[in-house]
Amino acid sequence: RLFSKPSSANRNSAATSEESMPFYHQLGSVPRKRHIVFRRPDGGLYAEELMGHEGFVGTSSLLYHTHPPTTYKSARKVRDFVLEADTETSLRHRHFLTSRVTTGGSATLDRMPLLFNSDIVMLYVEPDTNDTHFFRNSQADEVVYVVEGSGVLESVYGELPYKSGDYVVIHRNITHRWRHDLAAGATKLLVMESRGHIRVPSRYRNNFGQMLEGAPFSERDIRRPMQLAPRDEMGDFPILVKQYDALNELVLDHHPFDVVGWDGCFYPWIFNIHDFEPIVGRIHQPPPVHQTFQGDGFVICSFCPRPYDFDPEAIPAPYNHSNVDSDEVLFYASSEFMSRKGIEYGSITHHPDGLAHGPHPGRTEASIGAKYTNELAVMMDSFKPLKVAKLAMAIEDPAYHKSWIDAQHAQYSPPTS
Repeated sequence: RLFSKPSSANRNSAATSEESMPFYHQLGSVPRKRHIVFRRPDGGLYAEELMGHEGFVGTSSLLYHTHPPTTYKSARKVRDFVLEADTETSLRHRHFLTSRVTTGGSATLDRMPLLFNSDIVMLYVEPDTNDTHFFRNSQADEVVYVVEGSGVLESVYGELPYKSGDYVVIHRNITHRWRHDLAAGATKLLVMESRGHIRVPSRYRNNFGQMLEGAPFSERDIRRPMQLAPRDEMGDFPILVKQYDALNELVLDHHPFDVVGWDGCFYPWIFNIHDFEPIVGRIHQPPPVHQTFQGDGFVICSFCPRPYDFDPEAIPAPYNHSNVDSDEVLFYASSEFMSRKGIEYGSITHHPDGLAHGPHPGRTEASIGAKYTNELAVMMDSFKPLKVAKLAMAIEDPAYHKSWIDAQHAQYSPPTS
């Protein structure tokens, strides 16, 4: 299936390979069998925690804590998370410039919402501090594209180093903390929050869950936590939990990263966009060949440097197309994109359902005979219409929807950041 909407039967059946994460992993110390006696050095029992999606039938991992993960000293609601849509609802192509976003703050608390519907939310943040609190998104899986920056994602599953170009997948309910390497330069994060479970596309896997030979990446490209450093510390440890569209503070009486071992298929993992192997052909290949992730109601794709089509009469630029049941969003991770004029590094374009879109004037002709592209972009296609967040209006280029006319007359240029 290519960009097809998931059926209700597939969404509700965790037994299908489409719903599975095939990458089993074990780290630290675990007993020989599940749910048997496993004692601490002081003679007490380690506390088991089964974490997974879809109750007891989805992917899961079993963690062994030094202290029970249930010992909260206090709980309070901090604030609501209300996504407010722009009231100017005219149907048009949109262009947002992340270079205009106010920088600074927290990677988890200061994200700027851009586009959203009931399946997916796209946000952006440029943090300049390391959080002292721990964070847990209990209402959404997260795919965080690291535009710039490096550091370590700390979690109950161990440490996971990240770098520029990484897609960091953090499944819901995983307690974690971003530790940025602030001395290495700016950190820029594109965040996609998914109501459904993020997974490798089903068409890249066989009936047993293993990735196929023809897939554009393999299990070897997946990075998982490889270092576990349990913390046995008592005190007050605030965990900010996003749930029910609100931020809540729960104070745990011990350090949350007290896990001595775990195993299973539910944990944070990373895939780097530069490890995606583009599929090319004699004639132009459609966007589904760039698919990288599958969600409920949306897909995420990677447009990477690659050779162009090699037929002498091939037109490498994409043809005009009307996605009559999906919205298309592109984040430009470089300033080059073969079919676009007037975009810059960090631009985000939104081409909604109901409007044809395609290459800007002159781009089709210019692509003929070209051999290679250095473009780098992240695309998210949503099957439900996307709303524009009210806060995103501050960074919009209001003339973008006229750029196909203006570019034809050489009048359109990138707005001043």
